[in-house]
Amino acid sequence: MATDLTAPAPSRTDVAPIQRRTVRLLFVTQIIGGVGVTIGVTVGALLAARIAGTAVAGLAQSAGVVGGALLAVPVTRIMTGYGRRPGLVTAYLVGAAGGALVVLAAVTRQVPLLFLGMLLFGGGTAANLQARYTAVDLAEPARRGRQLSVVVWATTVGAVAAPNFAALADRTTRGWGLPPLAGPFAFSAVAFTLAAGVLLALLRPDPLLTARRLAAAEAPDAAGTAGTATARRGTGMRAAWRVVRARPAARLGIAAVAVGHLVMVAVMSMTPVRLGEYHSDAAVLGVVGVVLSLHIAGMYALSPVVGWLTDRLGRRPVILGGLAVLLAACAVAGASGHHTPGLSVGLVLLGLGWSGTMVAGSTLLSESVPTAVRPSVQGLSDLTMGLAGAAAGALSGFVMQVAGYPTLTLLAAIATVPLLALALRPARGPAPDEED
Repeated sequence: MATDLTAPAPSRTDVAPIQRRTVRLLFVTQIIGGVGVTIGVTVGALLAARIAGTAVAGLAQSAGVVGGALLAVPVTRIMTGYGRRPGLVTAYLVGAAGGALVVLAAVTRQVPLLFLGMLLFGGGTAANLQARYTAVDLAEPARRGRQLSVVVWATTVGAVAAPNFAALADRTTRGWGLPPLAGPFAFSAVAFTLAAGVLLALLRPDPLLTARRLAAAEAPDAAGTAGTATARRGTGMRAAWRVVRARPAARLGIAAVAVGHLVMVAVMSMTPVRLGEYHSDAAVLGVVGVVLSLHIAGMYALSPVVGWLTDRLGRRPVILGGLAVLLAACAVAGASGHHTPGLSVGLVLLGLGWSGTMVAGSTLLSESVPTAVRPSVQGLSDLTMGLAGAAAGALSGFVMQVAGYPTLTLLAAIATVPLLALALRPARGPAPDEED
């Protein structure tokens, strides 16, 4: 039987059903993986505080973010050489191993093991992020934004359901003898393993390898030249950066994803602290839950609409629209004072702005680079986004303590200026399949 690497190229009429099946499968696994990620994030800081103390709880939580960013590098190397399926499966299995290590750390109360587990737990995040790129490998150019946004939207289901699963998991595993708050990570490990198994069995043919074979069949001379050049230069982060540097559209795509994420994390992470300034301890958790739920709805619930606009209006206009909404979010949140409805509106706008930059930026990036180096470029984007978010989360607390929440929102708004300048610059550069 032919494998993904040796199978003949499909015809254009065969691609549509393959793409529909791929998107449906990604939608399901994104829900499963989203539950796995969110169920751990829900209790991660609380568990870390019990094991290592409140002072380092935030660092343990950040380890998961950094892990997701760093794991994007080896995962995309696997994808470059062997396709999307082994890359996604590997990422989910690493996340499952991380969840198991966190459970072991809770049992043994070993802080280094906790940090290692949280770092590897980021594999689930890396897989969920790479899934959005998998959705556009075989998508028609006029539908790329919508296909990507449908997979992003599936995260909504996991994000909404996960907190309820966290409580159930904790109650269930306490009966098995596990410490409090360890159970959700055990459930996360199971969810990641399930997602990996489903993808391993059903993500066939591999969409990335199929796209490469299709491109080679339709333009054999260009594809052969591109493949040779890519093999000669390598497909790591350096090669990815060279490709991005030569393509203004790709630079805009990466910048949109990273800056949108930076602004979102900076403002969102300190909003619970802001709410804690004027709500009692008894009431603040409930208020924070409502406000952050509205924020998550803003991030994901309308992503199919954002994807449709990305295809209808173009990538660059939606990026600019996302920037405008982010600026409005910073203005509303920063000027809300001790007014919870105002903060809620600001956080909803923050999520909508993030959705615009994420969906349009990811779509623009994917279609702006050659197929041979595309996974490495997408990995570079996720690495940049993750590190930008981690830096924003780390610095936002310092800014909040020294200058206050309004100043934080002002600095977040200022951070969008370089992206605004880049988005307004006329697009020039080589076509996606041209070599540098």
